[in-house]
Amino acid sequence: MQIVEFTADTLRFSDAVPGKAPADGFVWVFVDRDEVETHQALLQQAAQQLGGSALLDLHRQDLANPLHPSHYDFTSIYDLVIFRRLATQAETRAEAEHDAAVAAYHGQTRAKPRGGLPAFNRISSRAVGFVVFDRLLISVHPRGCYTAKSFIERALSDAKFSVDATSARNRIPSGPIDLVLRMVNAMVDSYLDVRKELTNQLEHWQAELLKPDSRFINWGSLMGARSQLHVLEDLCDEQHDAMQEWLDSLREQPMSSFAADAQLAQTRRDQMVARARDVIEHIQRVVHHARRLEQSAETVVQIHFSAQSNRTNSIMRTLTALTAIFLPLNLITGFFGMNFEFLPLIHTATGFWWLFGFMILLVIVVVTVFWRKQYLARTAR
Repeated sequence: MQIVEFTADTLRFSDAVPGKAPADGFVWVFVDRDEVETHQALLQQAAQQLGGSALLDLHRQDLANPLHPSHYDFTSIYDLVIFRRLATQAETRAEAEHDAAVAAYHGQTRAKPRGGLPAFNRISSRAVGFVVFDRLLISVHPRGCYTAKSFIERALSDAKFSVDATSARNRIPSGPIDLVLRMVNAMVDSYLDVRKELTNQLEHWQAELLKPDSRFINWGSLMGARSQLHVLEDLCDEQHDAMQEWLDSLREQPMSSFAADAQLAQTRRDQMVARARDVIEHIQRVVHHARRLEQSAETVVQIHFSAQSNRTNSIMRTLTALTAIFLPLNLITGFFGMNFEFLPLIHTATGFWWLFGFMILLVIVVVTVFWRKQYLARTAR
């Protein structure tokens, strides 16, 4: 568990829960999810001393639940926000290795990665929980969560190298809400970053499907990718609903919860609302991109089968034309093959050549007609 005290232009780490929050700042307590039960007493102490209310048991269970969907809830004292971030490559790799070890232990074959290609394995999420008080933020992260660590490292770097006090104050969060929105925005940006990988992999499949001599057999991976895009869309819908509810709650909060000064409170609330709207807009972009990729995958599959059907029709047209060419020849040979003593031309020395020449002429005429009508072409113009 880490405890960070933020003031107007600095931050510092603390070994214990302070008795009260800084006059011009707030306290951030972040803990790994698997240590929530271990530090339960300290979390409740921080919530009671710095926030003014203990955490409800139901909310504590929600924070400890790694499978909880994106969600927003509130009490009269604090807000609860649960947001699912994208899994990192290291987390995805560790999960795949764990699944493989479990499968090997039970004597099963190793399951193929979801989506068939590495990028679609990234469409796996982890729950991050936030309890937002006026002067206190409690956040619960998966072990080794990059969101908290990267923010702390960036804040320390800015505080170390910044020589401009105004610039430093702009980089330090103004309150718990501001800090949560910054971290959530970083989580959403990770979804935007993975768009290029997903697009490149689907474009590769599209190129394979649209080849004239396509022998595409990776249908299981393609269907798995579409399924993962459905998961991404549902995940973003949950995120959008949670953030929209929180945005509505921010608009309804009294000015005094942002700052004592009325003008400063108005400015901070406008900043928080604008930042929340920006996060929602980013989520909407991810949803739009997921739907576009899904529609693109469906469209290229339809085009593939349409092309296959067109090639099949072209082959059948050619075979039908060839059958039509030889059909009159079969009729003629069948006619003169009948066992009658008296038939035209059978007793003349040149009868065979007259009939053979007529058959050749008939073939030339029929082939010429079919060629002009493009019945013998592999693809129609």
